[in-house]
Amino acid sequence: MAKVYESDRIADVILVEPQFFGDDRGRFLETYRRSWFPLGREMVQSSRSDKSAGTLVGLHYHFHQADYWYVVSGRAQVVLHDLRLGSKTQGTTLEIEAGAENEIGIFIPPGVAHGFAAVTDMTLTYLVDNYYNPSDELGVAWNDPEIGADWKVTSPVYSDRDAKNPLKKDIEPYLLPRAVMRS
Repeated sequence: MAKVYESDRIADVILVEPQFFGDDRGRFLETYRRSWFPLGREMVQSSRSDKSAGTLVGLHYHFHQADYWYVVSGRAQVVLHDLRLGSKTQGTTLEIEAGAENEIGIFIPPGVAHGFAAVTDMTLTYLVDNYYNPSDELGVAWNDPEIGADWKVTSPVYSDRDAKNPLKKDIEPYLLPRAVMRS
């Protein structure tokens, strides 16, 4: 069974270290199981992102969507930042190198900004618990000094959309997510 645990840096981020089974024919591993994520909802869509080394995606966040990421080939520097007002880990940044040397699944709850840089050519698969909704696609600058992310790439290549994301301090208060309080 996979090792499943909450991040020690950002509340509600769940990390999954899969268990591998293999022989001289290859290997098998389970990368996702719904029961691993008590705060998650049913995932409704699966997507794949193939990126060239040096590409940077993010930082994006949602009010209503959770993501589950798994790097299936290559290496990615994953950056998460807790934007949730009232979260016990508000303002915390988590960096994880995922992929070839560190095969790990990453559950990202709503309100946690997320992005990745392709350290090598790579493929990321991701599941989401809501269909694409442009009004729930928000962003914060990938190079915001307040977030202070080390992307592990020099001269990153990124989209026009990501180039226009505001600094955290410039995000209108109504566009910042709130932590979900649980008893």
